[in-house]
Amino acid sequence: MASIVKSLRVLGDINRLRMLLLLSREELSVAELQEILGMGQSSISTHLAQLKHAGLAEDRRTGKNIWYRSKADGEVLSGLLGMLQQAPEEIPEAAHDQAALDLVLRKRQDKTRAFFDDMAGRLGREYVPGRSWKSMAEALLLMLPPMVIADLGAGEGAFSLLLAQRAQQVIAVDNSDKMVELGTQLAQKQGVAALEYRKGDLEAVPIADGAVDMALFSQSLHHALHPERAIAEAWRILKPGGRITILDLVQHRFTEAREMYADVWLGFSEVELESLLSKSGFENVHTAVVHKETEAPFFQTVLATGNKAPA
Repeated sequence: MASIVKSLRVLGDINRLRMLLLLSREELSVAELQEILGMGQSSISTHLAQLKHAGLAEDRRTGKNIWYRSKADGEVLSGLLGMLQQAPEEIPEAAHDQAALDLVLRKRQDKTRAFFDDMAGRLGREYVPGRSWKSMAEALLLMLPPMVIADLGAGEGAFSLLLAQRAQQVIAVDNSDKMVELGTQLAQKQGVAALEYRKGDLEAVPIADGAVDMALFSQSLHHALHPERAIAEAWRILKPGGRITILDLVQHRFTEAREMYADVWLGFSEVELESLLSKSGFENVHTAVVHKETEAPFFQTVLATGNKAPA
């Protein structure tokens, strides 16, 4: 049985308390704990060593992998966990940690995603006759039903032009006069009548309530001063049963992006996007990291989707 004094001394650190709550629910690896807690590997390993030394955690090796879990073999640990779970306000980070844990567990089960991650890594490097990103995009567009789509923060409109080939209407919104002018000219030059440009802000979209089937943020949400307001606007303009789609950067530390690309936010974690969408009322929220760059600063792209409930 773990010593009460030793246990209390070790649990005097909030991060070890958070870690122990996670390990009491699920067996986790160091990498998974890093993802959930947002801490470095050395810090995670140090905390785990102290929990193990105090008899509060144990590990299990499977091949090259090491898994950690709480050591539920005594009354001391059971009592401590019981008190922590009954007083969640004492650990304000606990709710975020549990949401992040749910996401990690879903990733474990998503073997299909791992397969397509591997395919995405090889596509473009291995030649296969007739296979290209453009042909795949064109095929997917033909599978879409005719919709009214709002491309929010559309920029020069490359995505809008592609969508307008199939959509009933694409409303491209951008707050730059020059972008609106350029996008309008490009649509006219290409003869794309279904594309309409409107000048407007992400947090005050010039579209009527319940007017669109899909609201799209393609690498634009990190430019919003208040992302939650931009997402609330997407909710407002969507028809009942409509869908939001967000493509953005995974949270990163490349601070130069603020100056180089006028980024307001340095990306978003999957947990943050899930929380933002859920708080705005979206259902069936799903997130996935869909691309990882192989060159510094190694940006990653996250895809988040959700639905507005039908009427």
